[in-house]
Amino acid sequence: MTKTPHKAGFVSIVGKPNVGKSTLMNVLVGESLSIITSKAQTTRHRIQGIINTDDYQIVYSDTPGIMKPVYELHKSMMRFVSTSLEDADLVIFVADLFEKYDEEDVIKKLGKTDVPVIFLLNKIDLAKDEQQVMDKLAEWESKISPAETMVISALEEINTQGLLDLVLKYIPEHPAYFDKDSLTDKPERFFVSEMIREQIFKTYKKEVPYSCEVLVREFKEDPKIIRIMADILVERDSQKGIIIGHQGKQLKKVGTSARYAMEKFFGKQVFLETYVKVEKDWRRKEQKLKNLGYNQ
Repeated sequence: MTKTPHKAGFVSIVGKPNVGKSTLMNVLVGESLSIITSKAQTTRHRIQGIINTDDYQIVYSDTPGIMKPVYELHKSMMRFVSTSLEDADLVIFVADLFEKYDEEDVIKKLGKTDVPVIFLLNKIDLAKDEQQVMDKLAEWESKISPAETMVISALEEINTQGLLDLVLKYIPEHPAYFDKDSLTDKPERFFVSEMIREQIFKTYKKEVPYSCEVLVREFKEDPKIIRIMADILVERDSQKGIIIGHQGKQLKKVGTSARYAMEKFFGKQVFLETYVKVEKDWRRKEQKLKNLGYNQ
């Protein structure tokens, strides 16, 4: 009996901010690896999620939303997108029904890759009628000429199962790149910082969440408990006051919600201490960004 050749490949998920890339990534991997909020630019790093079977290994990459950089931080985020396109065997480009952004930056990014592109039109569950979906699909197909197209709802998991067959059609025969029990390339500290940052995005409004970064100072795991100490970095003293809140209530709310998420993620009790520190204009400082992991 002939054995099926093993397939392995890198699949990059790209698109504008807030089109549902992270939701799709979590659905495809079956784990909550990427944080999800209603605010654009929530994803700042390239996050890899790995699917393994005896016959294949798919390495999905969730990436920051494609945008025109304003801060040095944004330039680092766009470098993550470029790197993911450079080593991709396949690109999944996600758009949604309601995009009103300048599309030229997306087309320019996609123009730098010569691998097949699967175009996904997301959020079809919100369409007023089928014609709206078909019109948007035709508009994008005329601009990027993808190898395949699908209409999906990542949130409602409509048509997402069929995407696996398309991905397997395009990834090459290759040995596994990672151990077969690997789920991601990121360390535990990364997910701790992301879970705290997710709660910051959900708790505060306007510019404050975008001015915050989380630095995990301590991660000590015992058989029954994980002890974590983390700094929330802000750019100005006024933001520090907002994060802490009256009598520390807002910071406590963030810490409690993040701890619940961590206990679900790690499957054990978590003791979390959070502190707020001012790191003036950290989004504009290249060296500080490197220290925070934005050079990877």
